[in-house]
Amino acid sequence: MHLEPPVFRPPSEAFSLIFQLTIGCRHNACTFCGMYKGKTYRVKTWEEIKGDIDICSAQMKGIKKVFLADGDALAADTPLILKTAFYLYKKFPGLKRISMYAGPKDILTKSVDELKEIHNAGISLLYLGVETGSDNILKTVCKGVSAKEMIQAGRKALQTGFELSVTIINGLGGTALWKEHALETAKVITAINPTYLGALTLMPVPNTVLYRQIQQGKFILPDAMQILREMKCLLENMDLTNCIFRTNHASNYLPLRGILNKDKNSLITILEQAISQPGTIPLRPEYRRGL
Repeated sequence: MHLEPPVFRPPSEAFSLIFQLTIGCRHNACTFCGMYKGKTYRVKTWEEIKGDIDICSAQMKGIKKVFLADGDALAADTPLILKTAFYLYKKFPGLKRISMYAGPKDILTKSVDELKEIHNAGISLLYLGVETGSDNILKTVCKGVSAKEMIQAGRKALQTGFELSVTIINGLGGTALWKEHALETAKVITAINPTYLGALTLMPVPNTVLYRQIQQGKFILPDAMQILREMKCLLENMDLTNCIFRTNHASNYLPLRGILNKDKNSLITILEQAISQPGTIPLRPEYRRGL
């Protein structure tokens, strides 16, 4: 199988077989992201996709999960997505789930009928990078959508049958807008009420716009305690129903896990202790943090 590096996938897809449906990211403008800066966006041809699937199916047995990359695989035309899904299930008889990244604009562009078709074809989980609920910060980081559109995209995915895994980035408001970031993000996540919620912590990526802003002193990166206070504020202001919550990404200072709202108070208590009694709850040291 031919993969065009670098290839990225969510932490929960660590044991999934990865196929590139698209190369790069069609939007590719977020100031904090350097994942696809070296790639020119394109959609793979059916011949390329079929060839990759044929090679893997001949060499690999027992595949249970497939993740479709790159950054916004849902941007591909619906007939190509459907054809890919059908062929994957044909060639991997034990396949249980296909998932993919989905940009908010891509969800909004697809019709309800198209999304239902894609879900019915066996693509059951979408990953949506919300990052922040603040319109001000969304504009600053060039995400390309408003908070209202982000909510519409998340709800549309859920209403058409998908499980939805949402990602937010702690620290994206810097030290100046940390509270706005926490409060507005809490509003957006509450309005979406996703299946899964994962939090990352901002880590500057060299050669990105945000990295240069930090070097120039235009953006001040929050420290560990400030990130924990932001996370606590976020949790205090979210109201979710049976949402699986994780901060197990390597960028985070404090791994947390639970079901929201069921475990909300206990998670807040852990954060309160980490903030008020430094050292009693070990934090991940800087040298062990990574993207």
